[in-house]
Amino acid sequence: MAGIERTPCDAPTSHAPAMAAEVVTLLDPSRGGLFVDCTVGAGGHARALLEAGADRLLGIDRDADTLPLAREALRPFADCVELVHADFRTVDATLDARGIEAIDGGALADLGVSSMQFDGPRGFSFRRDEPLDMRMDRSTGPTAADLLREAPESELADVIYRYGEDRHARRIARSLAAIREREPIVSTGQLADAVRRAVRRPGRWRIHPATRTFQALRIWVNRELEGLDTWLEAICRRLRAGARLAVITFHSLEDRIVKQTFRRLEREGFEGASASAVRILTRRPLRPSDGERSRNPRARSAKLRAAERAA
Repeated sequence: MAGIERTPCDAPTSHAPAMAAEVVTLLDPSRGGLFVDCTVGAGGHARALLEAGADRLLGIDRDADTLPLAREALRPFADCVELVHADFRTVDATLDARGIEAIDGGALADLGVSSMQFDGPRGFSFRRDEPLDMRMDRSTGPTAADLLREAPESELADVIYRYGEDRHARRIARSLAAIREREPIVSTGQLADAVRRAVRRPGRWRIHPATRTFQALRIWVNRELEGLDTWLEAICRRLRAGARLAVITFHSLEDRIVKQTFRRLEREGFEGASASAVRILTRRPLRPSDGERSRNPRARSAKLRAAERAA
């Protein structure tokens, strides 16, 4: 399936921000101003923006565990950086709390799961047997194990089909429902083995049969698609004329929302602004170069789209 996220066994464990050079080119921080990194992670993109001329940077991340890493990476720019533990979708409240009316530099969101999250004990990957958590913000919300225990079989099937686009969704959900009657599904190893047994197809697999189920559950646990369109509109409203927004996605479901929302905003605008208030800069998404895909296999699914506040 085009757009499915993969977690290759030979993926590097160090974090490399996807398409950092392309982000810098599109956002052009040499113009100065305030930049908002809505998913600051370990600070890779943020550092690239600051090194290229951004005057100030506000970094937001829903994963509190990444903020110390970002703080260390951005230490040379400490005087002009503020880091905040918050969900990027609450950007209006985050900006209001700091008296920021408009973003005059630009904004960025990298919607992918970071290498630290994949490699840490979160349950995002089936490469190791670990607790089935999958929360990006471990301070709130149910875990994947909680949802697997409580959700009706029909809801499990819908989630796996909608967010994993897996044609075996009903078979997988039926198998998971039968297993949990005997014992709770609490580890990545249990889940991966259960899906593999449910699919039972012969020959070699291009991707592990549990890949789509893991993606679906992670999206479900973190509500990754919920409010993405309204956040895009909110951040575009906050941009001052000439400021730009760049968004990196890693699967087709996210990319579709970004593409359609940018098109709607360019065509219709939003309340208080003309239909031409947003201009799309990337009619087709940018993709990682061959060199980057070779150096950083986890970047190979990345797509970068950008828009500019025109008025």
